[in-house]
Amino acid sequence: MVKGTSAYLSTQQREVVHQLARSWLWRSELPTWLLIITVYSGWFASVLYWQTLGLPLATLLLILFTTWYLSLQHELIHGHPTRLPRLNQLFGTLPLAVWYPYGLYRDSHLAHHRNHTLTDPHDDPETYYLSPAHWARLKPWQQRVIHLRNTFPGRLLLGPLLDILATLRALTQSVVQRDVPAMMMWLVHLLLLAGLFYWISLRGFSPLWLVLAVSYPALMLTKVRSFYEHRADEAPLARSVNNEAAWPWRLLFLNLNYHSVHHDLPGLPWYGLRKVYLLYRDGYYQRNQGFRVAGYGEWMKRFWRQPIDVNAHPGHHKDAQNAHHLFTDVRHRPPEHAGHDLSADAAAGEARRAG
Repeated sequence: MVKGTSAYLSTQQREVVHQLARSWLWRSELPTWLLIITVYSGWFASVLYWQTLGLPLATLLLILFTTWYLSLQHELIHGHPTRLPRLNQLFGTLPLAVWYPYGLYRDSHLAHHRNHTLTDPHDDPETYYLSPAHWARLKPWQQRVIHLRNTFPGRLLLGPLLDILATLRALTQSVVQRDVPAMMMWLVHLLLLAGLFYWISLRGFSPLWLVLAVSYPALMLTKVRSFYEHRADEAPLARSVNNEAAWPWRLLFLNLNYHSVHHDLPGLPWYGLRKVYLLYRDGYYQRNQGFRVAGYGEWMKRFWRQPIDVNAHPGHHKDAQNAHHLFTDVRHRPPEHAGHDLSADAAAGEARRAG
């Protein structure tokens, strides 16, 4: 994997992060191992015992565990819990969320982490912006659909459908272009999906119910997290939001609500994002120029009917000098000759106490 230099706020913050990385908890990755066990056991137990639980409760649990699994896949992509990408991939390949092959998500997301092209519709595959030329070509009814998608309820209801259609187009394109690696990726995904459908049908659970009543609502929940996650600011490090969400959302999304911190330091494990954010909250407020929100409820109130202005991209200069190719440090390893200083030690102690 390509490595670069993480966007630390200061040398002192770099020392703090390296000290935290030397702790037993971070080196063992115990929280992520426990997360893997919890997600898988919870998901399969919900299917195995769905008749005992009752269909409504089993469905609700499966929606939550599927959403959690999507958050786990993101953590695996960023180099956790092991330094072996292929081993991490094994933990995220099973299609519990149905639609997206792990490899497709991985490649798209790593391209998204090029901070200098973040939100650019030509280079960022996860952006909601369209190029001005593309926007101008849309028919009026299509522009209205985009406006509807950019409201909070529209993003939840329409967003997953549009993503699924784009994924199916990618599948069709790989076949038409005879893209052998992509076709093999899809073949593995579909075979695993067929096996999963067969297994749950043996337990009396409907695969169609899984697709419509579990997978789609889980994708809707992920759209809560990604709603207005990025903006097209001229400064690359001011393009990502920090959302001070309540703890249930933080747990479900593995602290990715602190999205500016994640893009600056993508190698931080999920259980380190909140610690670092709380310690440097004011610094991040200045860096991302006030792009901070007090929870997802604020987005819902502000954009229930009013769409966010994520249509035609306004354009900005690409920060080629500080381009972070792919994503930056997978892990934050201590420098070979890094010495402790009192300020870093004190800050690290404060970070360990942060909730």
